[in-house]
Amino acid sequence: MKPEKIAEGLPMPIDPRLDRLAEIAVHVGLGGLKPGQELVLTASIEALPLVRRIVEHAYKAGASLVTPIFSDDETALARYRFAADGSFDVAPGWLYDGMARAFANGAARLAVVGEDPNLLAGQDVEKVSRANRARSQAYRPALELITASAINWTLVPFASAAWARTVFPGVSEEQAVAKLWDALYASTRVDQADPKAAWAAHNAGLMQRRRQLDERRFRALHFKGPGTDLTVGLADEHSWMGGSSKARNGITGNPNIPTEEVFTTPHAGMTSGTVSATKPLAHQGTLIRDIRVRFEGGRIVEAHASTGEAVLQKMISTDEGARQLGEVALVPHSSPIAQSGLLFFNTLFDENAASHIALGQAYKKCFTDSETMSDEQFKARGGNSSLIHVDWMIGSGEVDIDGVGFDGAKTPVMRKGEWA
Repeated sequence: MKPEKIAEGLPMPIDPRLDRLAEIAVHVGLGGLKPGQELVLTASIEALPLVRRIVEHAYKAGASLVTPIFSDDETALARYRFAADGSFDVAPGWLYDGMARAFANGAARLAVVGEDPNLLAGQDVEKVSRANRARSQAYRPALELITASAINWTLVPFASAAWARTVFPGVSEEQAVAKLWDALYASTRVDQADPKAAWAAHNAGLMQRRRQLDERRFRALHFKGPGTDLTVGLADEHSWMGGSSKARNGITGNPNIPTEEVFTTPHAGMTSGTVSATKPLAHQGTLIRDIRVRFEGGRIVEAHASTGEAVLQKMISTDEGARQLGEVALVPHSSPIAQSGLLFFNTLFDENAASHIALGQAYKKCFTDSETMSDEQFKARGGNSSLIHVDWMIGSGEVDIDGVGFDGAKTPVMRKGEWA
């Protein structure tokens, strides 16, 4: 295969699967584009080969304008090495204001992810926290349009060299990148004979699970396993989501490529008990391992980790809602990503290998009348608001989950990590 040179990186072989991933990103992830719709695309400069193909498929699908916005690890690190202290309370508000305006005017959103899980591991925790807070505050108007599903949006992966080295540390960088690409292509179904048909069948299966859970109308979920005895209350009038969903602009797409989860909104004031993470969390360029927390009255009152605890404490202190839940998701242990046996050190993948919870902002779309629900109703029904939304994994082949009815009766939902 002929290599394609990219900025200062390894030669990137032209693989027909890369083009199929770009096609899936546009036609399955975004659900296509309306004629004349704009697309805002973010990615690292290393992901340029995939970005070029996404742009091509977006214009073929009818986009009027595709605007790529690139990031770079070295320039990100330069800020922590050389910038004045006041720099870490600043974010490009003008950029995020522009993105919010684009989304408000109907532009679609696509993010290519594949960051170095350890990029900021050696940097000052306080500066990392301040920089992320400033970014979150500036980006919030744009993020609210995304979490409310006002537009079609999606995330898709790119196998960066740094990410590959983390997942496959025992081989050469070239081998690691090749192995990671094989894993990404398998999990995104682009290595199948008809990827679009495979995604249609997968979405139908997730829709069936959503309907079953909606019919049960559970009041809470109870997780039981090693280090975990957790009851997660569910928001009033909650609705289960997962796989494909229709945005308010009428386009049906998959917000995450890949995805194996069904999820809903917890009640912000009704989580209690203890829970232990089953996988490390890659957050703010730091790996947080062995998270253990205790909830009372919906809030984290005690939190520990074997590594990265300082980052964990900063995260849950971001704002009032950062100690409360904004999502609970169910994923079978037999999911293809779990069965790969790989730890991806990337939330987009690891959250689809295990059931998980998320601290922070809840999704407004996870309510039965989400399109007409006011902000006051969202809060009254238990919806949580925060600058953060951080998923971490609590499921495994040793975890059981029961649905708890309004009468207190329990119904098996998962046993040993599998649907019951």
